[in-house]
Amino acid sequence: MLAQPQSGKSLVYVTVNPEGYDANESYPMVILLHGYGAHMYDLASLAPAFDPRGYLYVCPNAPIPVLIGQGIVGYSWRPPRDDGSPPEAQHEQALRGERMLADFFGEVIERYRVPPGKVALVGFSQGGAMAYNMGLARPDLFAGVACLSTGINDPDTLRGRLPPRRTQPVFIAHGLQDNPDRARRSRDFLVAAGYTPEYHEYNMGHEISEEVISDLSPWLHKVLPSFQ
Repeated sequence: MLAQPQSGKSLVYVTVNPEGYDANESYPMVILLHGYGAHMYDLASLAPAFDPRGYLYVCPNAPIPVLIGQGIVGYSWRPPRDDGSPPEAQHEQALRGERMLADFFGEVIERYRVPPGKVALVGFSQGGAMAYNMGLARPDLFAGVACLSTGINDPDTLRGRLPPRRTQPVFIAHGLQDNPDRARRSRDFLVAAGYTPEYHEYNMGHEISEEVISDLSPWLHKVLPSFQ
């Protein structure tokens, strides 16, 4: 599989092309959102474990640089709470990040000629919180939303974004050594709202284990059939 960095209008990103990729074909797309302090290459390595031939994988870089120690820069989808800026500025910057990500979705779907509904959104940690916020609001766009080692940050705001019809498939995975109550609250929120999420807990910390992949991969193939 070939990973290629790309410069988009709103965000930089990396694409992971499937084996035997034909640019004249339209492949189903999996968009992978990394966690706080990571970068666009962080989840690209998951592509072969999901399916090396059946999907085009797209991994955007979050827009906000953050210093994570020893001069190392990572990236964040939201401003750090301790960055010293007032709450209003943090809120506006967070909304700007969401707008940039929404523009990015439209850009890559158009660029790679992917029909709406032929895209899955997968997020880890902070990227998973973004997947909740952005994915559940667009069931017309995303065939399914997978949220790994994360939770819903603001249930009241998310509730106002939910569509009337709540049949979109949702996959939730969380570690038992990683504050599982957060994931359980998110699951309970979705069930109360009318969703039927597929929920898994694992004997792990804040990570994506082989067990997670072994459950997530068949879910992905079920909600978004691979390229034939």
